[in-house]
Amino acid sequence: MNYILFDGPARNALLPFTFTRPVADILVGIMTIRQKWELHLGSTTTTLTEEYLSDKYPMVELEGNVMINASFLPNAVLAELVSNLQPNQAIFKKDEIIAFYTSENQEEVNFDTYEIFEYNNDCITIENTWDIFSKNDTAIREDFEFITQNRQSQPIPISVNVIASENVFIEEGAKLEYVTLNASKGPIYIGKDSEIMEGAVIRGPFALCEKAQVKMGAKVYGATTVGPASRIGGEVKNSVLFANSNKGHEGYLGDSVLGEWCNIGADSNNSNLKNNYEEVRLWSYQTEGFAKTGLQFCGLMMGDHSKCGINTMFNTGTVVGVSANIFGSGFPRNFVPSFSWGGASGFTTYLTKKAFETARLVMARRNIVFDEKEAAILEHVFDVTKKYRKE
Repeated sequence: MNYILFDGPARNALLPFTFTRPVADILVGIMTIRQKWELHLGSTTTTLTEEYLSDKYPMVELEGNVMINASFLPNAVLAELVSNLQPNQAIFKKDEIIAFYTSENQEEVNFDTYEIFEYNNDCITIENTWDIFSKNDTAIREDFEFITQNRQSQPIPISVNVIASENVFIEEGAKLEYVTLNASKGPIYIGKDSEIMEGAVIRGPFALCEKAQVKMGAKVYGATTVGPASRIGGEVKNSVLFANSNKGHEGYLGDSVLGEWCNIGADSNNSNLKNNYEEVRLWSYQTEGFAKTGLQFCGLMMGDHSKCGINTMFNTGTVVGVSANIFGSGFPRNFVPSFSWGGASGFTTYLTKKAFETARLVMARRNIVFDEKEAAILEHVFDVTKKYRKE
């Protein structure tokens, strides 16, 4: 069967992260949503997404296809239902479409003519930016159980101070000595060729993905995910870093999400709780205003390729777009548009020529080429976010 993950109605609610990727490639738990579906289904997937993303994330359509709403994270029951779909069948959860069968020559999809299966069990959905960190605890636990079943962890080194060792799984090539792992409150997953330097103290649930790194003396609280080839240091709590991002120095990051290719300067901090303890509101690209999150704790949402200088301070519930560069004293406003350059004293436009030069250098350090596809995506983001910048 051919499986296609589509963005669904949540795409705009997941900006700025979906400016540069489909919903399927959001990291939550130990894996991206795509990786979860592919493991559960035992099959590769392609993507139905925005046209400007389709060169990098193409769709392959065959004679028979199952379309899957990427906002829904798989579990064993749901994956089995999806894999058994036949022509003119669909799966719904209340009014939300989860998956449906379509054929290559099918001109339109009319669910009134479909056989509908109701899915009434629990499953994780990622429908807002803050879901990425607020549901990360549950996602890590589910991923951990799924990917470690019937597998043997690498031995825990003798020098490691560990609590609840049965909840720790270490992949091949991981390095860790003289660290403290407390997995009594949730599992700890240490990915292939990753490293935890001496003196780090980690509480689960925690996921350190392939080739990621925890620096010396770091203090990490669950539920935190460090994406592939990303680095953390200082104090981190209930946060998700996508691949290839750095928060490598002292400073606090809490209840936050960093996209790919982000860098947090030394001694930078974010607030995750308002002084009056009220509900946090976040900038919404859908309403172009501030939306209720229902959360008392909510920190920083930072899009791909954005960076901040040393000693940067972020207010509670700050949203930073794609390829912004923030520096200077004081608190910048809690919505920083994409391709902004500056700080609390004001912003100018970060022109794509300069931004691309930086992206090219940053990606080259990880032996990844900044190619025409990447440039075209960022050019599109620059254009569609122009209205938010004061130029």
